[in-house]
Amino acid sequence: MWTVCTSLVTPATSIRTRSVRRSGGSGWASRLPGRWKPAHDRPKRSGAGVSGYCAPGSAVGNHREGGATRLDVLVCTHNRAALLRRVIESLNAANRPSDTTVRLVVVANACSDGTGEYLAGYDAGQGRLPLTWYEEPVPGKAHALNVVLPRLTGDLVAFVDDDHRVDPGYLCAVARGFAEHPDAAMLCGRIRPDWDGSEPVWVHDRGAYRIYPLPVPNFDLGPEPREVTRDVAVPGGGNLAIRRALFDRVGPFRQHLGPIGHNLGGAEDIDWVIRALQLGVRLRYEPAMTQYHYVDAERLTLGYLMRKAYQRSASMVPYGRGPGPGHVPRYMYRKIAKHLVWSVLALRPQARRFHLVRLAASLGEWKGFRQPVPAGLDQESGQPVHRDAP
Repeated sequence: MWTVCTSLVTPATSIRTRSVRRSGGSGWASRLPGRWKPAHDRPKRSGAGVSGYCAPGSAVGNHREGGATRLDVLVCTHNRAALLRRVIESLNAANRPSDTTVRLVVVANACSDGTGEYLAGYDAGQGRLPLTWYEEPVPGKAHALNVVLPRLTGDLVAFVDDDHRVDPGYLCAVARGFAEHPDAAMLCGRIRPDWDGSEPVWVHDRGAYRIYPLPVPNFDLGPEPREVTRDVAVPGGGNLAIRRALFDRVGPFRQHLGPIGHNLGGAEDIDWVIRALQLGVRLRYEPAMTQYHYVDAERLTLGYLMRKAYQRSASMVPYGRGPGPGHVPRYMYRKIAKHLVWSVLALRPQARRFHLVRLAASLGEWKGFRQPVPAGLDQESGQPVHRDAP
C-alpha cells in the first residue's frame, strides 16, 4: 500500500520529548510539524497485484506516494492496553485501500497501565501499518482529541474506539465511501456488540421490557448505504470518519462533555456531529464500515446499567441547552415517580430491571436539567494550550 512504512513516536504538546533511534530512509517524518521524532523508518517493497479499493491486510499497497489520499485512523485510549492491542491488530489485519495510505494515530490519555510501553515497542515491519502516538497527561477524551486533531496531516480521519475491533473491510469502506461521495464530509458505519454467546438472554430481548440503550453500543441503520440527517439518527464518534478540514470548520469538542478516565460521561461526539449537521454538512451511512464493540461482563450487571443510564442521561441533557442555570420541567417529576413506583411493585425480574434502569436514566435527566451550562467554548473547549516539552 505504501512504499515507505514509518513508525513514529510523537510527543504531545504537554509531554516530555523522548530519545529514539532512527534507521535511515524517509517518509512522513519530513513533512510533519512540530517536534515529531521518528522511531523507525523502514522502506518496504510495494505490493503486487493490488487492484480496486482493497489489498490484503498483510500487503503494502502499490499506489503513488505523492498522489494517494491519506487516511489517519485515530484511537483515543485510557488504561486499556490489552484492548488497544486488540484493535490495533484488527486494523493491521484489515484489507487496505489500494489508493489510500493509512496511518495509525493513538492518543494515550493519562495512561498508567503500560500503554506507553506497548506503543513504544510497536513494530511497523512486515507490512504493518505505520504508527504515530501521543501521550497526553491531562485526562479527558474531548481534551485529548482537541490537542491532537489540529496536528493530523491526513486528508481523512477515521475514529475508532479503543474497545472496538474493525471488520476486515472497514478501511476499504472508508476510502470507498469518500471516493464515491465527494460531497459528503462525514461517514458513519455500523457498531455491533461483539457477542460471544455467553451474554445473558435479556440483552437480546425486543419486548416491552427491553433495556435501551444497550450497555454495549449498537448502531445499525440497515444493510443499505443512505444519507443521514438529524431526524434519522445522530451517530456517536465510535465509528465516524471525516474529512480533516471539517474539524477546522466545526471547531473543537466541548470539554465539559465526554468521558474523563473511565467515567460514563458522554455526548461530546454527538454534540460535535449535530454542530456539523447544523452547518449543512452531508453525512453518509456506509454499512460496510463495521466495528465490533468489546462486551465487558461488568456492563451486563444491574449496577452498571443503572450507573450508565444515570451518567449518560446527565451528560446528554445539557449540551442542547443554552448557557446558564437550568430548570427542571414538571413532567420529569412525574416520570421519576412512575418508574420508582413500578420498580417497587413489579413482580417479574425483567420488569423490575427495566423500571430501575429507567428510574436511573430519569434521575440523570433531572441532574442534567439542573446543572449549569458553561457560557461558551473559550474556557471549556477552546483551542488547546500548547506547552513546550522540557
